[in-house]
Amino acid sequence: IAIAQGGKINVNGTLAKPVVMTSGLAVKGAGDWGGLVICGRAPINRKTNGEITAQSEVADLTYGGTISNDNSGSIKFLRIEYAGAAYNTEKEFNGLSFFGVGSGTVVENVQAFHGADDGFEFFGGTVNTSNLIAIGNEDDQFDWTEGWNGKNTNWYGKLNFGKGNRGIEADNFELGFANTPIANPTITNITLVGPGSTADATIYTENQAIKLRRGTKGLISNVVLSGWKTGIDVENDETIAFVGTALKVTSVNYISDIALKTKGKKTDGSNADVSAVATESTSATGAGSGIAQPTWATGWSVGF
Repeated sequence: IAIAQGGKINVNGTLAKPVVMTSGLAVKGAGDWGGLVICGRAPINRKTNGEITAQSEVADLTYGGTISNDNSGSIKFLRIEYAGAAYNTEKEFNGLSFFGVGSGTVVENVQAFHGADDGFEFFGGTVNTSNLIAIGNEDDQFDWTEGWNGKNTNWYGKLNFGKGNRGIEADNFELGFANTPIANPTITNITLVGPGSTADATIYTENQAIKLRRGTKGLISNVVLSGWKTGIDVENDETIAFVGTALKVTSVNYISDIALKTKGKKTDGSNADVSAVATESTSATGAGSGIAQPTWATGWSVGF
């Protein structure tokens, strides 16, 4: 399902009756269908040749522009299940892909459940979100790149279907670590539950709660992490330069089974001390209830 620039989607689910986009097969599985793609006119930072727009990874729709408060509609109480079909050998849909989506768009109470790629991915833009749930997606639960700037509260992510990589994978832009606008979201209240620090590395290939790389900034606070080989991994010189100032993960509660709390690697491959990226707090509650299902998620979401 693709929403082009200038189009709007209005999903008017409720707690008791969420809208469900799901597989049409009798026996459902990850990758049964594509997913939801939204393309807006908010800024992106690809700028390979100075362009302010680009073509979406799947669907080949134009996205990006100069309208930060662009409005692509309203999504409330939506569950996206078994998405992530492969477009070709190199491109897979996510559960919900935001391409240059603006802050005039409303996104509240949305779940991406057991997709074959990422749960939610942000390609630039300024869209804000609240109450997002990503469970069992077979790559990353949350992903951002291309200069996304958005304000977010209440995120819950969990790897529990025998495959996956990270809770968060965060880039500024892979082909231009310093491209502007620099990715700089804020996320308040987040829980990320992994497969366990010793989970089979052939199916949980990265096993990292939060990966921050390729020049991203970001302020993440009130964080609960449990069951990961690595808690917070920071990569590349441009990213490391922001540690402790524009890149911080504050009030982190490492509930249990975190083999390595922080890890850093410079662009040349040498190790870096990035411990200043995080401050700990045993009172942090994450998405609201530690590793358990948050109260705001009851009644409309699945998979806990």
